[in-house]
Amino acid sequence: MKQLQKLYPHAIVLLGFVLISLIYFYPVLQGKQILQSDIAQYTGMAKEQNDFRASEHQEPYWTNSAFGGMPTYQLGAKYPHDYIGMIDDVLRFLPRPADYLFLYFIGFYVLLLVLKTDPLKAFFGALAFGFSTYLIIILGVGHNAKAHAIAYMPMVIAGFIMVFQKKHIWGGLLTMFAVALEINANHFQMTYYLLIFLLVLSGYFIYLAIKEKEFKPLLTSFGVLAIAGIFALGANATNLLATAEYAKFSTRGKSELTFTPDGKKAETNSALSHDYITEYSYGIAESFNLIAPRLFGGSNSEALGTDSEMYKFMTSQGVPESQANEFVSAMPTYWGDQPIVAAPAYIGVVVFFLGILALFADKRKIKYVFLSGAIVALILSWGKNFPTLTDFFIDNVPMYDKFRAVSSIQVILELCFPVLAIMGLQSFFTLEKEARFKTLWQSAAVGFGIIVGLFLLKGSFSFAGSNDGYYIQNYGPSFIDALKADRKTLYSADLLRSGFFLLLVAAALWLFIKEKLAQNTTIIAVGLLMILDLVLVDKKYVDAEGFVSKREVEVPFQETPADVQILQDKSHYRVFEIDGNLSSARASFFHKSIGGYSAVKPRRMQQLFDYQIAKNNIEILNMLNVKYIIQTDSTGNSVPVQNPEANGNAWFIKDLLLVNKPDDVMKALGKLDTKHDAVFNVHDYGKKYKNARLKEDFDDSGTIQLDVYKPNYLKYTSNNSGKGLAVFSEIYYENGWNAYIDGEKKEHFPVNYVLRAMRVPEGNHTIEFKFEPQVIQTGSTITLFCFIGMLLLLIGGIYVERKKSLNLKP
Repeated sequence: MKQLQKLYPHAIVLLGFVLISLIYFYPVLQGKQILQSDIAQYTGMAKEQNDFRASEHQEPYWTNSAFGGMPTYQLGAKYPHDYIGMIDDVLRFLPRPADYLFLYFIGFYVLLLVLKTDPLKAFFGALAFGFSTYLIIILGVGHNAKAHAIAYMPMVIAGFIMVFQKKHIWGGLLTMFAVALEINANHFQMTYYLLIFLLVLSGYFIYLAIKEKEFKPLLTSFGVLAIAGIFALGANATNLLATAEYAKFSTRGKSELTFTPDGKKAETNSALSHDYITEYSYGIAESFNLIAPRLFGGSNSEALGTDSEMYKFMTSQGVPESQANEFVSAMPTYWGDQPIVAAPAYIGVVVFFLGILALFADKRKIKYVFLSGAIVALILSWGKNFPTLTDFFIDNVPMYDKFRAVSSIQVILELCFPVLAIMGLQSFFTLEKEARFKTLWQSAAVGFGIIVGLFLLKGSFSFAGSNDGYYIQNYGPSFIDALKADRKTLYSADLLRSGFFLLLVAAALWLFIKEKLAQNTTIIAVGLLMILDLVLVDKKYVDAEGFVSKREVEVPFQETPADVQILQDKSHYRVFEIDGNLSSARASFFHKSIGGYSAVKPRRMQQLFDYQIAKNNIEILNMLNVKYIIQTDSTGNSVPVQNPEANGNAWFIKDLLLVNKPDDVMKALGKLDTKHDAVFNVHDYGKKYKNARLKEDFDDSGTIQLDVYKPNYLKYTSNNSGKGLAVFSEIYYENGWNAYIDGEKKEHFPVNYVLRAMRVPEGNHTIEFKFEPQVIQTGSTITLFCFIGMLLLLIGGIYVERKKSLNLKP
């Protein structure tokens, strides 16, 4: 009975999380789904994979509908024995995106319980974390994997803390499963940032152990964490091994080319350039957005009202009121350092205030861990605006140069400050009356001092945005003057707003000190103000208007007349949509496209576009079998243009040109007759592919016909009178594609930088390509054994803890 009484508050909290998640995203109860821009692009990329899965009831692990061809490892591939994924599915039982919001709440609630927070305060703390503006915004735009990984961060931290607090069994089990779920979320950038914070956290506990000379418990803790980590990694082995294999093939791998598309010497062969990594760098002054949301204008599409200067300007220019009202509903008021911002990264002024309160009121030293984590994250988010630290990390810290958008490391800050806030709220009620008053006025002085200081600094800002030159050129200086006036209004208005919320929270705590409010009433009042502050901002950027019918989400792209015309051709070919370049998956939804949308697109295809296709080298489109090019005419309509010179699915060539490095391959493509010649990098591949090194004339009079097409299986019939060298308009991927002639496995090799080739003996033959990735088989075996190990550890841990509890009973 006592156990049930202990569980009762937590059950109420969980029910509350469910209801709040559903209420906030209430359109899901009407069967609607949120329209997420990134998920729409993913849907286009994954269309062929999903159709194959539905019809064949198996995974292809390869798709030809994006970038000419790539593995589906980062496109939602389903792996054998993914039992961690099944556990995750159970936890995310609500409709999307309510499921992620619920997961935010649960994970943070667990962390606060580990930090000895009572359920009521932990409930509000979890809501404060979940409603942090950035975490809501990423759900609105479709950064689902990022949200997924962030949601499990608090659980991982909770497990670490328990282990270092010598609760080795329960802490180890929590860490093991939380880390496994974190990795399964499949957003390695977020997991990487979590590791940075865990290093800070570990450093704190190492310091304590050295100070207390408790070396044996420290070693035990690290042993437990190592075991937990090994099993968590092993339970995700298939995904990890496949991703590591593909990473070298993607834009995250190092470039083999030593010159740039314009012919200059490349400064680095790094996977990503410094400029690309730091393109989204948070401005130093912009950091105050964390406590005043629209201090720097809010977003690139901010809604202004009829009382705005821009509305007055538009109507003064003779624009009808209805049109002016519509125009000011999406204004580029943002004037910070980042290229594009969908919304400010607002953590909440109440959260900030309570976090400051923790620094004065809470006696636990672990508060400095969360403060340090927040500071480190903030400074690293400045990116190119703080080059000393950023450049050091990019050049010296392993894997830091694999990730872009450094501003997103602020998720650590957005985790740490709500923790501090609840620590401050909890500790405030444990102080003596005089100490409460002292910490309250100290915290209020800091909070109001910052707001007053920002008011005084208003005159030192230019309120000029990076894109203002474009608007001056197109709309004139008066347009920018009106826009700047509105930016100044937003600056002042949100500082007043933050000051108002600070005043209300400080008043509630002061009334408790004066015994005008009971403790629980004060907690509820402060908690509601904390959540209201955040939700009012969140609703400006993600609301019910973003939800549409299920059909619109499942079919995010509308078929154009150009698509209809192209689809009448039932042969196998590729399509290039010029407007999409290599950054839109619209064409991939309907066709086999050489374009797509991915943060980990195939590196060589991107290079082929930058070095050749962008320079109008039609021969590259020919060898990729691009039979149709979608252009936009003067009226804005899509028009399909047939390319009669496309090489087809496969062809025999006369000569194989041997060169010594990737640079020479790329340069040779600039003048290569792809129908008769191919170029091979003999220096890098010659030893491995010995048949490719033979310098001889081949018979190019034969024919090759594609008979069977599946994403992971291609069957051809060849007919040639002499020794032939066949080139296939399929992307070469070393790890997984196997070639067979008449059922016998044969060697194939890379040519023309991205394609496959193989020697074909004279006569009539059946040629097959099968995608048979060994990494899936190996990874699946490891995954199965590690998950079984996790279950055994869980059973053993429960048995030992149960036995301990029974022995402790009198």
